[in-house]
Amino acid sequence: MAALDNVKLKDVLADVASGSLQLPDFQRNWKWDDDRIRAIIATVTLDYPLGVVMTLQTGGATRFRSRTLTGARPDGDPAADLLLLDGQQRLTSLFQSLWLDAPVETADARGKPIQRWYYVDIAKAVGPSADRDEAIVSVPADKVLRTDFNRTVVLDLSTTEAECAAGLFPLHFVFDAQRVNEWKKAYIKADEDRNWDLWGQFDEAVLQQVRAFQVPMIRLAASTSMDAVCAVFERVNTGGVPLNVFELLTATYAGDRDYVEGTGDYYQLPEVWREIKQALAAKYPVFGRLDSGLENGLSSIDFLQAIALVRTWERKQEGIGATVSCKRRDLLDLPLADFVRLAPKLADAFAWVGDFLERQCIVRPADLPYKTQLVPLAAVRAILDTGTDGLGAEDKIEQWYWCGVLGEMYGGSTETRFTKDVEQLVPWIAQDERAPETVTEAFFFADRLDTLTTRNSAAYKGIYALLIKQGAVDWHHTGAPLSPGRLDEYGVDIRQIFPKAWFRRGNSEGLPTSSIVNKTPLSYRAAMDMTGAPSSYLSTMIAASDMRPEWFDDVLTTHLIDPDALRENDYERFYRDRSKQLQDLVHSAMGKRTMLRDLPEGDAR
Repeated sequence: MAALDNVKLKDVLADVASGSLQLPDFQRNWKWDDDRIRAIIATVTLDYPLGVVMTLQTGGATRFRSRTLTGARPDGDPAADLLLLDGQQRLTSLFQSLWLDAPVETADARGKPIQRWYYVDIAKAVGPSADRDEAIVSVPADKVLRTDFNRTVVLDLSTTEAECAAGLFPLHFVFDAQRVNEWKKAYIKADEDRNWDLWGQFDEAVLQQVRAFQVPMIRLAASTSMDAVCAVFERVNTGGVPLNVFELLTATYAGDRDYVEGTGDYYQLPEVWREIKQALAAKYPVFGRLDSGLENGLSSIDFLQAIALVRTWERKQEGIGATVSCKRRDLLDLPLADFVRLAPKLADAFAWVGDFLERQCIVRPADLPYKTQLVPLAAVRAILDTGTDGLGAEDKIEQWYWCGVLGEMYGGSTETRFTKDVEQLVPWIAQDERAPETVTEAFFFADRLDTLTTRNSAAYKGIYALLIKQGAVDWHHTGAPLSPGRLDEYGVDIRQIFPKAWFRRGNSEGLPTSSIVNKTPLSYRAAMDMTGAPSSYLSTMIAASDMRPEWFDDVLTTHLIDPDALRENDYERFYRDRSKQLQDLVHSAMGKRTMLRDLPEGDAR
């Protein structure tokens, strides 16, 4: 239930000052600049609509840790009666500029931090309303406005007499009747003949408008669910940035009274996640570079989804829940006690996933086909624990993984597939039941090879990894097969076998030239030598390797390449042969036949 009331701005700002109105801790920091603050002050002085603010009554089942609005310093540590869901920027700007006896901490148009006092020009304010924006003036913290690189003083408001002489009323007095009266006396005394009438007009046109200004406020009942709070916040948030579930849980967990009473401190979810992510990324770079931020690569939402999958799995086994799921609702309903219990288990599970990916020769973030596929994989590991370690279990997991990658099964909506994969993969591994749909429904059509041209395709990355996994040897560093540990050391990437320049002479035979068929994992040094026709650069490479030509042929075959086709610059022969060998590689990884599109089942191979 929700109620809409009109509340006097003075009362709202008093609640901010007392701590009765606070922010839920998931709210982002206040950030309005000087221009926007002056504009909203002008809005209030004209009694124009400010826009509805939204609050949540406290005391319900949904408990958030709260914090005061920027600048508010109430006595003690008061409990909030209302939490501000929408309107932080507006109310903080008005609180700091109209209530606090201190300069406002804001920023200029370039984002540089500045401190400002706000005044209203009395003469301009009693003129046409269209001029009201120009009537609102901001000055530095010392109340002295300078130009010419701070060498020339153009306005000095450091004394009441100077303010009165300039006709600039200090807006932070506006709700303090005693200070307003004292300032009024000084202003009229400065020029009684002129200022008496001006003050009367100013009091009616500006001060009375501000004192009577009302803020439309929606109050959500304390019984409002967390999911509803999240949905409402996202719809009304004027900042335009969707609310992250992790931020919402951070505030919820910090407000968990049982935890606080048991430990004497609130639960710091961001710090817990930071430790987990840093430990994983330090050992497994595939989860994201540490210097790129905590949400790069494996994100907090990925981790929470994996926990939710395990928790809902457990509840279903206990007959409490109906299905395995990791939708936003499941994340928002994740109790702190269950997070504390399951987080270490999922951290270990993702470490196992890191080892698994390394065995698949996937160790760099750019080479990971699907980040999303790691979520159900970690959940399955957490559920089965060492049950995933047996030879038969790992074979099944590899087949499921490569069917997902090469069948491009995780390219669309993933939450439903998460659920199915966990519910179907666990019994398949543990009890040898029917294979998951990700395995049975995955197909790789032979002509898909022709269209795999960039890293945007999961199957493109998958075939690249499989070529390394099956033993591809570099053409410059010919001592041993490429391995996960050598990829960065050698600068290994996907390199074109028949160079682009060679095709400019019309040698493509009408076949694709930039597909994965014409690419293979090679070092930077090898790529530097690959200029001109293959027959030409092969001679150079063979001489540099100090190997017999037939031995170098063996190196080429580790990339599933016909050496004779390469030496003879026969692109058609090369393309047809390598396509067949890549199809066989895919066939082996997926554990099923490679399909020919639009052919009867009997013609598949």
